[in-house]
Amino acid sequence: MRVYVPLTIPGLAQAHKAGELGPGPLTAYAVTPALREWYVSDDIEELEYAALSRAAAASLRLIAGDPSAARRRVVVAVDVADKEATVDPDRGLDAGSLGEVRIAAAVPLTKAAAVHADADDAEADVSAAADALGAADQGDDDAQFTVDGAEDHELLWFGVQEIPGLLA
Repeated sequence: MRVYVPLTIPGLAQAHKAGELGPGPLTAYAVTPALREWYVSDDIEELEYAALSRAAAASLRLIAGDPSAARRRVVVAVDVADKEATVDPDRGLDAGSLGEVRIAAAVPLTKAAAVHADADDAEADVSAAADALGAADQGDDDAQFTVDGAEDHELLWFGVQEIPGLLA
């Protein structure tokens, strides 16, 4: 199963240094039954893009919680056994947890298929979105518009061997 682990640039640096994503439990995003129902598509590429987008939104929340983190969203795509990614049955169709899975243990970085990250030109919009996230959560439409502005930036694809360049 392909899962998408949201990180920050410092989180990616830590994973690179340790050689693993962790320690567990890790929150990740994947094509779950609830995500399939919400997205209403049978196209696996579209569903995986939706899971990646959910992880990018979670990365934005991590950035908002760490004022010292670079203002670039980061998501690592890793392949794990289906049994390693579990859905919390108590969260069900909660809109905030669509596609969310838990991975109990650390995941070796050798299982990573790719890293997705914002380009440098997204930093201003990601920074503004991180600052507006709290107000958007409270229903402020202008703040939500700002948060949506970060989502207008597509995450770029990087090979795992390119992590040092992303960290430079």
